Amino acid sequence: MTMKKIGKVFGVALLIMSFFTVASWGQEESIGSAAAFEQDTFTLEQMLTYALEDEVMAEAEYAAIIKEFGVGTPFTNIIKAEMTHQEAVLSLFEARDIEIPEFEEEDYIVLPDTLAEIYTVGIQAEINNIAMYDMFLEQELDMDVRQVFEALRNASLNHQAAFERASQRTSGTGQRGQYGKRNFR
Repeated sequence: MTMKKIGKVFGVALLIMSFFTVASWGQEESIGSAAAFEQDTFTLEQMLTYALEDEVMAEAEYAAIIKEFGVGTPFTNIIKAEMTHQEAVLSLFEARDIEIPEFEEEDYIVLPDTLAEIYTVGIQAEINNIAMYDMFLEQELDMDVRQVFEALRNASLNHQAAFERASQRTSGTGQRGQYGKRNFR
């Protein structure tokens, strides 16, 4: 890996971390996958909370990207999926009569400067989401929880692939290029 690529990967990693831990706004706690990575074992309530936070943050982040950059797919398609993912996690909260946590996702949204960075961030966010669900799946889980977590992890694999395809279609200049507002299909 070249020094330029290493620098870019490091920069993106810092940006990803800032998505979920924003100390500059007075937020010091981690949420979603960032919070999950700080632990080795989890209660069911913690897993459900981190999963819900991660799915809500993905929807909020992708909506902000659409608004800021005027892009469509894959973001619009993935937002629809994130809403379905939230419903699946919420059903687990309800089935177990666990109180649904509230947080202000807007407090955690940080947008990169270019479309090329957004795709890289989307890829990394999905990688983090996949890793979080993999950690959860190592725990002893009821069958319904395991099925939801497996389905959400598999969906994130698809989202990651969609962001990778979209990233490859940019012009390489970090700008919208010829595919900026077009459907990528």
